[in-house]
Amino acid sequence: MPRPTKAQRAAIARRRADAVELRLAGADPLAVGRKLAADPTVNTDRVAYPCGYGHELYSRGRPSPDDETLVRSVNRDVAQALEYRITASQDDIEELRALHEARLDRLFMVAYRKAVRDGELPAIDRALRIMERQDRLRGISLPPRVEITGQDGGPIEVDTTADELAALIAITDPAGAGGRE
Repeated sequence: MPRPTKAQRAAIARRRADAVELRLAGADPLAVGRKLAADPTVNTDRVAYPCGYGHELYSRGRPSPDDETLVRSVNRDVAQALEYRITASQDDIEELRALHEARLDRLFMVAYRKAVRDGELPAIDRALRIMERQDRLRGISLPPRVEITGQDGGPIEVDTTADELAALIAITDPAGAGGRE
């Protein structure tokens, strides 16, 4: 299969975006596949969708894809479109993180010079706050460790019998009560 032209790639991107929007609106994959099918006899709008599902078959006069293939194609398109969006978002976040790091570096140099040269306590505090912010941005600072213990730092004791536990499970999840009902 030859590489799609620029116009075809744009139409495929539009199809994927439409598939995501339809899925977000609550349409099931089969309904999306039929709405975005290339073959007007399959397409629910009775109009050939450009580069729609099965366009390579429709253009050759062959039968359109079956329902299972339409569903599989929609799911693949939605997954690829969302993966692209996530990757683009992560790239944007990395750019923004680098910009923030550069800004913090410049601010730190100003505060550091003033703290070291003049020995001003507010400048020292400001330099330390900027360093803390940089550490959080870079993932250097670890969150404080929290440990939950029982009385006098000992283990937590649970005084529940198996019957009480089964009753609690039955209250919160009737299906999870070991099939009893």
